[in-house]
Amino acid sequence: MSDLFPNTREHRVETGGAEIFARIGGEGPPLLLLHGYPQTHAMWHAVAPALMAHHTCVMPDLRGYGFSSCPANTQDNRPYSKRVMAEDMRVLMRGLGHERFAVVGHDRGARVGYRMALDHRSTVTRLALIDIMSTWDMWHGFSVALAMKTYHWLFLAQPHPLPEMLIEPAPIGFLDYTMARWTKAKDLSAFAPAALAEYRLHFATPEHIHATCNDYRAGQSIDLADDEADLTAGHKIACPLLVLWGDSGIPGDAGDPSASWRRWANQVKTGIVAGGHFLAEENPQATLAHLLPFLARKR
Repeated sequence: MSDLFPNTREHRVETGGAEIFARIGGEGPPLLLLHGYPQTHAMWHAVAPALMAHHTCVMPDLRGYGFSSCPANTQDNRPYSKRVMAEDMRVLMRGLGHERFAVVGHDRGARVGYRMALDHRSTVTRLALIDIMSTWDMWHGFSVALAMKTYHWLFLAQPHPLPEMLIEPAPIGFLDYTMARWTKAKDLSAFAPAALAEYRLHFATPEHIHATCNDYRAGQSIDLADDEADLTAGHKIACPLLVLWGDSGIPGDAGDPSASWRRWANQVKTGIVAGGHFLAEENPQATLAHLLPFLARKR
């Protein structure tokens, strides 16, 4: 991993429910970078140098992913809820001396990011979400096209052991097929060999397959309930919000992303990047062209 992230250090912390691994590098205001499924913090390697030139970047693996631990689940799926994952991240950042910080999240990490911004309004100073709709919007807005593109939402959320039983015999095949399908090019050419090896290494283990399924089970149940409670109460994200999606990504098949996120936040800026779902690797320069000025703004 030193080849992907030169001039960084490794850090581990016990959060009370999980052991979280993080990679840290750079100088400046703190910035938390949260990866998505089925990846690890390695997904930030192409944008990290530019971000570390201006920020102290903290790049963790979410619980159940990468070098972080895979806690036992419960019947209500709360241990894999985005609320609990967000608390992992708050403990991590607080232990590093960061009470307030900016967050950039992709995919599942973006869900952790917006949950943190809703639950802890004074903690997140700025929030950027990459290629997602809210959990509420996804479950309440499935079209035929969206359901076909995001088949994993329904599949991975099925009760144990169905998805695990079907993935475990060929985890690398499932990973490669899924990641290729979500890119604009429909292949693996966007992924650096070292990063792809990292994703394959962790995803191939039964405990990670089970944990990532639990992540999606939480999305279908407790995360959806938490979103519904916020909508009913009229809670909104208070900090400035940037939402990016690929012109061949997922939100484009989910209705109007701009209108959706304005229901969730008071200050929303949006942008479309040429690419599929994995913008930080498919089109890092265009992604940075949106992120850097947004993160640099004082208000």
